[in-house]
Amino acid sequence: MKDSYITVKSSASGEFTIEKSRFIGYACPCATESEALSFLQSVRDQHHGATHHCYAYIIGENSGIMRYSDDGEPGGTAGLPIMEVMKSSHVVNCCVVVVRYFGGVLLGTGGLVRAYTQGCKTALKAAGIAKMELTSQLLCDIPYSCWDPLCHAAGSLPVRIESPEFASTITFTLSVRTRDLASVTDAMNRVTNRKIEMIPGEELYVPWEVEESGPSGD
Repeated sequence: MKDSYITVKSSASGEFTIEKSRFIGYACPCATESEALSFLQSVRDQHHGATHHCYAYIIGENSGIMRYSDDGEPGGTAGLPIMEVMKSSHVVNCCVVVVRYFGGVLLGTGGLVRAYTQGCKTALKAAGIAKMELTSQLLCDIPYSCWDPLCHAAGSLPVRIESPEFASTITFTLSVRTRDLASVTDAMNRVTNRKIEMIPGEELYVPWEVEESGPSGD
């Protein structure tokens, strides 16, 4: 499994008009090809009177499935530009559909490419970009005396403390990116003087804030 991949946060849409043609871009996170096709059908059903429903989807953290369609537009002017925007944005597990209501003015090949490129960018912007990180969840148990030091330490560590329960001891779920697991568990043991019990739980992809990159120096 890859450490991370980029997708969209949620299903969303945005629209614009070019030369009286109305374009509506839709984006949706899809974990499987069947989910992508289901989303495509839902957009078609919502806009059954539209002239074109052009789309592209990329499924799999390694982009194993890639499909696109011009849906009646001249070859290479719609589905492929949508796909290229997705690829350049490194977005996977996502389906983008750009709906067009023809306004009576021909846009030409270049105009169509620009329009569907804009449609995809509009859809991705509306949906938002998320970095899905492979994350380990640890079921933790600590005595009350360790809670404040642990919370203080967690503030400067790449972790999330979730679902705390306060009984005879404090139990909670600790979510940590799998790539940080060794360093975080070492820190948790150190700050609690090894009084923390950590039981490995699920490993799954969850969204984390995208880390800012520093100057490249190029």
